[in-house]
Amino acid sequence: MTDSSSKTEEVTQRLRIQYNELAELAGSLAHEIKNPLSVIRMNMELLGEDFADAQTPQERRALTKIETVQKQCTRLENLLRDFLKFARLRDLELSPGSLNEVVDRVLNFFETQAKQSDIEFIRFLDPALPSIKLDEQTLHAALLNLVKNSLEAMPDGGQLLARTRLTRQGVALDLIDTGCGMDSKTAMRMFEAFYSTKNGGSGLGLPTARKIIEAHGGRISVQSEVGRGTQFTIEFPQPARIV
Repeated sequence: MTDSSSKTEEVTQRLRIQYNELAELAGSLAHEIKNPLSVIRMNMELLGEDFADAQTPQERRALTKIETVQKQCTRLENLLRDFLKFARLRDLELSPGSLNEVVDRVLNFFETQAKQSDIEFIRFLDPALPSIKLDEQTLHAALLNLVKNSLEAMPDGGQLLARTRLTRQGVALDLIDTGCGMDSKTAMRMFEAFYSTKNGGSGLGLPTARKIIEAHGGRISVQSEVGRGTQFTIEFPQPARIV
């Protein structure tokens, strides 16, 4: 190994250690915030019960303020939950598995919701797709985030196409919806932590999905057009030979 390569590896290792320390500190801080927040939420619920039969204008104003605090407590709790998922992602235990099976499980999970929303799932899952190295639980969580995002983009119904295919570099998954789409600014920023166009959104769902995919050695890209829909493409590296 050359001196240059050795120094690069040393810097990378040092940055990795610093990142893990920061992530651990952030996770501990989030836990410390959760406890008093839960106490605040519980006491606001009790206070809300006391004002449930508000009669006077003053009591009704007090109840409105209580409900506002309750909503903000719920929002903070959701934000902390999503942040802990984002901050605690570490190196994954990857083993050979089926991308098609993970995609199928995710679509089956949303099947009832999709039918109620008049959304059709179309599957083009290559039956000859080779295994890839994956952590099934975390990859499942990442795809849940992406499909959920697509469903929310089709409030009036539509179609979601899930397609797996071989590429020159490995294996790819396309998720193509006929939803509202997004402008170029949103598409460029959608994977930034805490960036969200949704009211009350944490802005961590898609960044967490990207982080999981990158931990699999993959990459994710997006193409979108307002009024036409959105396509997520996830590419995984060349599958390992299975003995």
